Amino acid sequence: MTDIPFSPRVRSVPSTRLARLGHMGGLATGLAGDLAIGAGRALARGERPRLDRLILSPGSVERITDRLSEMRGAAMKLGQLMSMETGDLLPRELSNILARLRAEAHTMPPKQLKTVLETNYGADFRRLFKGFDAQPLAAASIGQVHRATAADGTALAIKIQYPGVREAIDSDLDNAAALIRWSGMVPAELDLGPLMAEARLQLHEEADYAREGACMARFAALLEKDDRFVVPCYRPDLSAGGALAMSYEPSAPIETLADAPADTRDRAASSLIELCLRELFDFGLMQTDPNFANYRWRPETGQIVLLDFGATREIGEGLAHGHLELMRAGLARDRDGVLAALEGLGFVRPGLAERHRTAILDMAEMGFAALDGPLDFATDDLPDRMRRRGMEIGSERDLWHIPPAETLFLQRKIGGLYLLAARLGATVDFPRLLTRWA
Repeated sequence: MTDIPFSPRVRSVPSTRLARLGHMGGLATGLAGDLAIGAGRALARGERPRLDRLILSPGSVERITDRLSEMRGAAMKLGQLMSMETGDLLPRELSNILARLRAEAHTMPPKQLKTVLETNYGADFRRLFKGFDAQPLAAASIGQVHRATAADGTALAIKIQYPGVREAIDSDLDNAAALIRWSGMVPAELDLGPLMAEARLQLHEEADYAREGACMARFAALLEKDDRFVVPCYRPDLSAGGALAMSYEPSAPIETLADAPADTRDRAASSLIELCLRELFDFGLMQTDPNFANYRWRPETGQIVLLDFGATREIGEGLAHGHLELMRAGLARDRDGVLAALEGLGFVRPGLAERHRTAILDMAEMGFAALDGPLDFATDDLPDRMRRRGMEIGSERDLWHIPPAETLFLQRKIGGLYLLAARLGATVDFPRLLTRWA
């Protein structure tokens, strides 16, 4: 069992700023048409039209998803980030759009792919490879991945960046955010500013393939003696500005582990959660994108293949120490220590009223209590309980607060691992796992 075939939808990437602006403008025009038709129908029924309901008609949902997926790049990445950060706060229809953007992307047609390869490697790029498969293995917001064979016979995976994506990051984000705000799909109380700043920084870093290659090499060195993990070998000699070459590592989607024996599932989930803790507390370096596609499974050896290091971030000593203090205080049920750590990390503002402090600390204690023994992710209802409690707290305007951006990516990684462990139906022995740091 190795790779599962990938069946892409082929469509050229709009590669100039003018073309990308035209696509966004076309989307706005289409939505305006949908809005006018929907408003007319509402008035005919004697109803007062509501913008958020009209804009989220089935036709509009399909239009938004297809257009953002077609554009790729920053517009698609913003949707992906929003789906992870704000999913519980958004209308169901918008959540569905964003969920689809996490899983879908068009791919370049062969003619455009050839142009991109020539731009990166030169007109005689074929001399570098014994073979190059024009059918991509995968496609995402920044680029698509192809199998190839180097001239020396090495099996490669090469990530090819979509044309124009890097240069259009800032304008794409501004246009997408304006469209989302105009549409009324996002609650007015939700401040998109921090999410925009995070998306902007992450996009620029992910589009820097030299940086990603260097991060891949760093992780390979850090995990060289840990045979639970496989990190592809970076090939700078076969990489270019918009092309990132690495060794091809045969493997299967991590979700295929859901059918494996319980001890195999438990071991894989525990290894990934332990790796996250090592990234935070030991390495000072974290791959922060929790997309399931970034983890692959090698059933023949029981190893986990780690992919996509574009979202790698340095972890400052203050951030690592603050989370260590928070974990230790939470496990010890030290409520004063938990509050101090939360304030230090910027999760809550200092000087909250007593009832607000109590509500937040009760929620934190609920989360830490789940770590007192082995946690069965298949049956545990912690996310639902935390969500209900969080919505109650969120109803208090005095508590509306966006944490610093440096903590958002870390929480996204932790939340993504929780979702993955739940998907695998794994049980993780947290007391044993946390002994090293607790």
